[in-house]
Amino acid sequence: MSDLRTLPKANLHLHLTGAMRPGTLAELADRYGLTVPSPIPPGARAWEEFQTRYDAAREAIRTTEDLRRVVTEAIEDNVADGCAWLEIQLDPTSYAPLLGGFEPVVEAALDGMRAAPCGLIIASSWARSGEHASQLALLANNYADVVGFGLSNDERRGKVDDFVDAARIAADKLRVPHGGFYEGPWHVRECVEKLGANRIGHGITAMRDKETVAFLADRGVALEVCPTSYPPLGVLDFHELPLRELLDAGVPVTLGSDDPLLFGAGVTDQYVIARDAIGLDDTELAAIARHSIEASAAPADLQARTITAISAWITARGTAADRSR
Repeated sequence: MSDLRTLPKANLHLHLTGAMRPGTLAELADRYGLTVPSPIPPGARAWEEFQTRYDAAREAIRTTEDLRRVVTEAIEDNVADGCAWLEIQLDPTSYAPLLGGFEPVVEAALDGMRAAPCGLIIASSWARSGEHASQLALLANNYADVVGFGLSNDERRGKVDDFVDAARIAADKLRVPHGGFYEGPWHVRECVEKLGANRIGHGITAMRDKETVAFLADRGVALEVCPTSYPPLGVLDFHELPLRELLDAGVPVTLGSDDPLLFGAGVTDQYVIARDAIGLDDTELAAIARHSIEASAAPADLQARTITAISAWITARGTAADRSR
């Protein structure tokens, strides 16, 4: 059986707080007299269960050094998982009061990424106003090393129309909103049509609608699928993810780890699930890895090298299979 850690790939869906190592969270919580949040209970079926624990973990990041540490450790973990490129999503809003404003937060994250195969996405929240999102989009434009602008949190808490101006401001960045987690396929389409989304975070409701699948394929909009995020919230089980059908329809599919701190799985674990629970073969997994690189903000030369390495990986699998006959 193939070692999927050796498959070159990109992780395009990873939130900064959710990237924290459990040991780092325990250490920081002890330092600041905080309680480590309990695991999400099985079958929680409520976003609030997740968000409460995420917010509690975020409280453990109290200094720019803490934030840099989380970033550098996340890079180390993803490189060990076979990632040639990583994109970390950061909403600076909650960190800013402790760290002295939006700029120190962003600059600490960028400092942790210095010389690493990593890009930063600045994200606002569906739960905040369009004006706040526009402020963060302007912030993103101030940094050449910020590769994208996103919208995170529960999409039911905002209206797509309220974020059109923010998306327009960030038009020179990748636009990567969460969409179609709870709301239907219409939400995914609006994120593409009104916000100019290059990728959709999750987009799982779109997968069941043939017209929306065709729409995504025609526009070349990638879905950032995070398998381990869905069962704990009662959204769907692994075997319900139609990854093969999406690939066959021409939709770019990527696999991301979202919040490994809370869901307990890194990016290679997502590929293992795609193989063992969904039944994808090495060629299909290599196609997903290639999509992850092509849909990323990685420099062109890194993309080219990684796609060559992915081709070599699948060729080696075929050679090994021939030898075993």
